Amino acid sequence: MIIADTGFFVALANRADSDNQAAVKALGKLREGLVTTWPVVTETTHLLATRLGTHALLSFVASARAGAFEVFELNAGHWVRLEVLMKHYADLPMDLADASLVLLAEEQDDGRILSTDRRDFRTYRWKKRKPFKNLLDLDD
Repeated sequence: MIIADTGFFVALANRADSDNQAAVKALGKLREGLVTTWPVVTETTHLLATRLGTHALLSFVASARAGAFEVFELNAGHWVRLEVLMKHYADLPMDLADASLVLLAEEQDDGRILSTDRRDFRTYRWKKRKPFKNLLDLDD
């Protein structure tokens, strides 16, 4: 499963976004499913509603209902790791959505991601040392 971040979803929905073409191209190349987390879903719905309006928000919700991506379930046992990550990357700072994606990479043992947040996901490491591979940055 490929991890999907908020910026990827927003770029897909917004043709004026500078990452729209890269997001559409990357989505078209995928041969496996997408996975994200509830904090990312929450952040995405907020940004879509405030930046693009109700239609974009409802289109995203409909895509979720149709199975366009899976949502990884955070549980009470994950809070310790999320807190450790946010403290470690406090200088960026790391928010809950990003921390949840690092935790997701650790849980699925795979750091392939679709994210417009290039600076942070070049910096973050999953399992303390493994870099993310941002599929939006691949030109092949």
